[in-house]
Amino acid sequence: MSNHHDQDKDIDHVSGVETTGHEWDGIKELNNPAPRWWLWVFYVTIIWAVGYWIIYPAWPTLSGEGHRGGTVGHLQTNQYTDLAVSQQDIAARRAHYLERFTTASFEEIANDPELYAFALAGGQSAFKDNCATCHGSGGAGAPGYPNLNDDDWIWGGKIEDIHHTITYGVRNDHTESRSAMMPPFGGMLDAQSLSDVTDYVFALSHNGAPNANGQAIFMQQCASCHGADARGLREFGAPNLADAIWLKSKDGSKSAILSQIKNPKHGVMPVWQGRLDEQTLRQLSIYVHSLGGGE
Repeated sequence: MSNHHDQDKDIDHVSGVETTGHEWDGIKELNNPAPRWWLWVFYVTIIWAVGYWIIYPAWPTLSGEGHRGGTVGHLQTNQYTDLAVSQQDIAARRAHYLERFTTASFEEIANDPELYAFALAGGQSAFKDNCATCHGSGGAGAPGYPNLNDDDWIWGGKIEDIHHTITYGVRNDHTESRSAMMPPFGGMLDAQSLSDVTDYVFALSHNGAPNANGQAIFMQQCASCHGADARGLREFGAPNLADAIWLKSKDGSKSAILSQIKNPKHGVMPVWQGRLDEQTLRQLSIYVHSLGGGE
């Protein structure tokens, strides 16, 4: 009987291994068993899968006993429950610091490393969500949007000054809003006078020789807000014209200065009071002050 069975086997004459009986274009499939190590790995993965199904949520069910309708699992934990626990921990720690932060003054916060770090983290997050669209993610600004990294402050760079500006904004309908309007001198001065005063303002920040006629016009028309030294008067919200920092242009070219004198552009900053809570406004003020240009 055994000899008859062996005769029925199809043995490959090259390798001496029994074939499966399958053949394609003269190529026969050898009936080699799977490697023993591979079979053990396969069995282990099956055991691992069964264990995973028991311990962790894995199978969708109609009962909806687990999150999103899956089985609960013996450990009753998943990424969602882990996230919820983590968020609760963060909220508890934040509440602890927020309670101290709420009652502390700006000076006390500055002298408390933990509260100061808490304020910077909250302020940075709020800045990216609410302020970066105009001022840039790093606060560097753009033409028409103030650079918050330098030391040039139209309304003052103390934390209290910054807090007032953020809270009430600039040139909006709020009664406490910062407000300053430069009149259009295009209809008040002739072309030569406009050119002369432009030359004078340009020379202030480029170490050029002052235009005498332009200086006289400046003293008559502009010094009341910008000061006789052209360094600006904060009570009027008048910019410093003697440095090389420009709000409405990148380089303070003569054409840009002339355009601003003839028909000035006035930016508007919204009121953030009511849109952000008071503690967020305070955190924002501390963060902006820390960017490098606070006073």
